[in-house]
Amino acid sequence: MLRHPTLEKLHDMRLTGMAKALQEQMAQPEAEGLDFEERLGLMVDREVTERASRQLRLRMRSARLQQNACVEDIDYRAPRGLDKSLMMRLAGCDWIRHHNNVLIVGPTGTGKTFLACALGQKACREGFNVVYRRAPRLFDEILQARGEGRHLKYLAALAKADVLVVDDWGLSSLDDGQRRDLLEIMDDRHINRSTLITSQLPVEHWHETIGDGTIADAILDRLVHNAHRIKMKGESMRKRRAATKDPLTETTP
Repeated sequence: MLRHPTLEKLHDMRLTGMAKALQEQMAQPEAEGLDFEERLGLMVDREVTERASRQLRLRMRSARLQQNACVEDIDYRAPRGLDKSLMMRLAGCDWIRHHNNVLIVGPTGTGKTFLACALGQKACREGFNVVYRRAPRLFDEILQARGEGRHLKYLAALAKADVLVVDDWGLSSLDDGQRRDLLEIMDDRHINRSTLITSQLPVEHWHETIGDGTIADAILDRLVHNAHRIKMKGESMRKRRAATKDPLTETTP
């Protein structure tokens, strides 16, 4: 068998997983005892695994999640009001398949961003496309896109994301342009896609933060009624971690 030309052809066809599996078989004498179908099956399995891993890396890079978080690392021991059964259901990603939303509210430092990123990372692992933005950055990017003449294209790209994560929502009141842009985003995503929002403000105060009553009603109607709500409580996790550190064991970086 002309193995090296075969390897080159596999790489030329971008079948890198099969090429790696073939090289491994060439280096393992026991592989000679397998029949053709078994060896081919191992190569195909490796190709499938390689492609899935590559696609996950691309989805994670595109998502731009702020924290390296995963649902398996969520801490349920701290008294934050987390419903473990709800989190386990959300980790299954059916809320995305059913085009529902998730709203995470609570005081600063209680882990809202971590939860949002953990659910976003799980969505990426399940094959969904995720876009993460802090609310101030989102509106800045929309403003920049409008100035560059690609406003509609930018909004269309947001509409295609399976999950849009908007972190730190409600830090400041919206102006008229931001209200209308947010309505366009929510209207594009309503029924068709899922949105996850974190905020220090209770949902009951979002109406006044949006500002215009009519637009606020339209936005919240598309966002709130089919949403799973997570209400965090307790003191800051960062404060708790800082209080438990022993200064005598700290090292200077």
